[in-house]
Amino acid sequence: MNERRAMRSLPIRPRDARSPVLRRAAGLALAVTAALMSAGCVRLGAKPPSTLLTITSQAAAPAGEVLSATSQQALFVDLPVVPRAIATLRVAVRDSANSFAYVKDASWVDTPARQFQGVLAETIRVRSGRLVLDPGQYLARRGQMLEGNLLEFGVDAARMRAVVTYDATLMAPDGQQVTRQRFTAAVPVGRIDAASVAPAISQAANEVATAVADWIKAQG
Repeated sequence: MNERRAMRSLPIRPRDARSPVLRRAAGLALAVTAALMSAGCVRLGAKPPSTLLTITSQAAAPAGEVLSATSQQALFVDLPVVPRAIATLRVAVRDSANSFAYVKDASWVDTPARQFQGVLAETIRVRSGRLVLDPGQYLARRGQMLEGNLLEFGVDAARMRAVVTYDATLMAPDGQQVTRQRFTAAVPVGRIDAASVAPAISQAANEVATAVADWIKAQG
């Protein structure tokens, strides 16, 4: 009887859920995971594209150039509206009148709308000498406004050419006069791959931007 009471009075210690072996294994697993991530062997999220593409303005304002104008004299170049097919970082390829594909393993560094807006603004500035502003950066829009629709910015697979088409709308500062004109350019491509399409699309975009800049300059 006394022996039973002695046994019952012994404290019961909780058993560690992780044995020394398990603790060592868990620590090793964490160390291996950290090493793989630091070495770039673990990839989180979607696979990045093999090639990032961009277009470049062939007109460049000289460094240090200063332009000054009143808000009425400034030209605001708005972000163009784009169809859903090219409202993406992927490089659009028109297979037919009703279908699109995209260049494999390639992506734009920025959307076609923003890239074309940049080339257009830089080209107009250089060719016209005007102060060109982004309306997204200013609350007051009192100057001349250039808006438009970027209808095409990609590759026509059937004709093997890069095509850029822009519907430009020029609005007077008082909003009473509006002028609209369509501009388009096409540049041949030898192959539809990342190395071939970007230079051709860039060339077409610059041709359109140059035509728009000369058109605006002629408006006075």
